Amino acid sequence: MSLTREDAIQLDQKDELSAFRNEFYIQEGTIYLDGNSLGLLSKRAEQSLLSVLNSWKSYGIDGWTKGEHPWFFLSESLGEKMAPLVGAERDEVIVSGSTTVNLHQLVSTFYKPIGKKTKILADELNFPSDIYALQSQIELKGLDYSEHLVRVKSRDGQTLHEEDIIEAMTDDIALIVLPSVLYRSGQLLDIKRLTEEAHKRDILIGFDLCHSIGSIPHNLSEWDVDFAFWCTYKHLNGGPGSVAALYVNKKHFGKKPGLAGWFSSSKDKQFDMEHTLTPADHAGAFQIGTPHLLSVAPLIGSLELFEEAGIENIRKKSLQLTQFMTDLVLQELKEYEFTIGHPLDDKQRGGHIFLEHQEAARICKALKDANIIPDFRAPNGIRLAPVALYNTFEEVWQTVQTLKDIMKHKHYKKYENKRDVVA
Repeated sequence: MSLTREDAIQLDQKDELSAFRNEFYIQEGTIYLDGNSLGLLSKRAEQSLLSVLNSWKSYGIDGWTKGEHPWFFLSESLGEKMAPLVGAERDEVIVSGSTTVNLHQLVSTFYKPIGKKTKILADELNFPSDIYALQSQIELKGLDYSEHLVRVKSRDGQTLHEEDIIEAMTDDIALIVLPSVLYRSGQLLDIKRLTEEAHKRDILIGFDLCHSIGSIPHNLSEWDVDFAFWCTYKHLNGGPGSVAALYVNKKHFGKKPGLAGWFSSSKDKQFDMEHTLTPADHAGAFQIGTPHLLSVAPLIGSLELFEEAGIENIRKKSLQLTQFMTDLVLQELKEYEFTIGHPLDDKQRGGHIFLEHQEAARICKALKDANIIPDFRAPNGIRLAPVALYNTFEEVWQTVQTLKDIMKHKHYKKYENKRDVVA
């Protein structure tokens, strides 16, 4: 039985999260499907940013200890609020740094090449920034990354087989760094299984949660993951360049941070100005420098929405949205040579769908001119992310119909088939 606009309307009427759409600034007449690259601004994030600005205006330097959100403890308090999203204990998460800075911090802390164990295991589909960081960390140890960085191959160029990852966990691997969700295809890896297999072989393992945080529940502490790191500007809607976060399993508390800095210090010792670091006895030890307050502030409001909506409810709607979009693609676009690159199984699908087409760059430009915001990934990928907190099923229906019209009438031929400066 064919899906119709009425089906989409009925799903929207049953949507228990529909009220959260009103919390966001949505440009009238535009369908925004790029929340897996940059989430939209919420009214609460705007207000919390203004609140922190006002504390600067009202208190000056005393804003570090006064006001509604004292700055000195803000990274810790936001870490506590974020911990439920990753299934961590309250002191295992800290809001700090950027994704890549946090990866450098964690690898410099946990990568200790000794004896036979000298290699880092990653994968060939990971986001380039992670690979650059791993290469440089290996070189800082005086080793050649062409020999000491092992990247698991993909069988199809889009996904990873967990059996291949496990097979690569050989006795010369010292550390494993993997994405929770692959940034192109949206494949969700089995974090629990991979962690268990790594620990059987005495290997530490960490995950990049950039494409899963805020759309998928995690249980990092229960799964005994060693560490994780993530950005906050995608599904968490923290704003462009918003401060990132990291998780360190409490069993590693007391380990000296590989990259120490002033904010690595125990709070009660930080202003003693001693030249011997006394690290914090929680994840805060893995901070480096002063938090960027105006880039942290929007998270105060954004995380309130996640607490109210519930990550399990967000995941439920996210799966419904991506399944509805997939079914519509199969129904409406089958004659236009699109290839579905994302997993069809709910257990393996993240928060976006991935379509491949040889004219992908042109198609994305045509969608944008039709006021539908997609995400192009070279050489031929189209990512579409219907976000649970602000997208609707009717928007999904309209997107696929617009895509069908673009293909049927070849509107994409008006554009060059190459990406813009920012894809």
